[in-house]
Amino acid sequence: MAISFCHVLRLPSPPKSSLFSPPLKSSRIKLSAASAPSPPPSSQMDLHNQGRAKFLEFPFVSAPHRALMVNLLSKVEDRLGSQLLPCTLPLDVQHCQNESGTSQASLHIRSGLQSSPVDFILGSWLHCKLPTGAALNITSLIAYLNLSTDAPNFVAELIQSSPTSLILLLDLPPRKDLVLYPDYLQTFYEDSQLDTHRQMLQKLPEVQPYVSSSLYLRSLFSPTRIMIRIETEEGRMEEILKDHIEPVAVEVLGFWLDHCACGGGREVKEEEKAYLKKRDELVKKKSIEIDLGSNLPKLFGPELAERVMGAINDVYNL
Repeated sequence: MAISFCHVLRLPSPPKSSLFSPPLKSSRIKLSAASAPSPPPSSQMDLHNQGRAKFLEFPFVSAPHRALMVNLLSKVEDRLGSQLLPCTLPLDVQHCQNESGTSQASLHIRSGLQSSPVDFILGSWLHCKLPTGAALNITSLIAYLNLSTDAPNFVAELIQSSPTSLILLLDLPPRKDLVLYPDYLQTFYEDSQLDTHRQMLQKLPEVQPYVSSSLYLRSLFSPTRIMIRIETEEGRMEEILKDHIEPVAVEVLGFWLDHCACGGGREVKEEEKAYLKKRDELVKKKSIEIDLGSNLPKLFGPELAERVMGAINDVYNL
């Protein structure tokens, strides 16, 4: 479940015999051992801790890939944990798989307290076996801020279709028009020198710019976005993840934590809140329509897709 602002991949609509589109009668969800029916947890924290432990396994990616995602989430929780509510999604939404076991996903969402500038933090991973025999693994961490600030959001997503091929999306997507608000452009994208991170990664011989076919996606991200494709030989990907991608991701997240989530000083005027609210809601709705609405039913069947999308709609306040 690549839950980013707009999923860059498109799963084809396969014939009925394909694993992505099982007949309705066989699309009932088979819960994994971690989410099998069990006595109700004694508290919300029990539910949170069980789901979080499963999420942090990242069982289908390499050790450096896993370490990167755990590091990013840990830094978010260290700085913002006291401002976040526990994740209380049902366990069969926090971790699920289809009946054949070819698709598995984990979802971890924590909403911000009313006094926090954080709307919610959302982490996810998706593992999907493809008809070709390969596997698609997507790991994501995104953070939305609320109307108490107009600072950018945060998104990090790694999309890996083989041990030697990976797409990285890393950005602070703006929440205001950069032409109408040049001070916003200067504060978050020029003075921050965020573009130096992209320039540094693109010096690696294995790295090429990634150009999404989605014009909507291209318009959503910032001028300093890192959207790259890495094609390399066996074993080299782990080195690139550890020595190059993780340090850059940590730097970008650190800037977001310091100057966006915890920076303060960017109170939104009442007359600007209507515009910001409308824009935020449109981005959330579009992400659900393009990403989840089209892909979840193909991967997990309509019953689970409806349950997961309902839970996310509640968090998104849509």
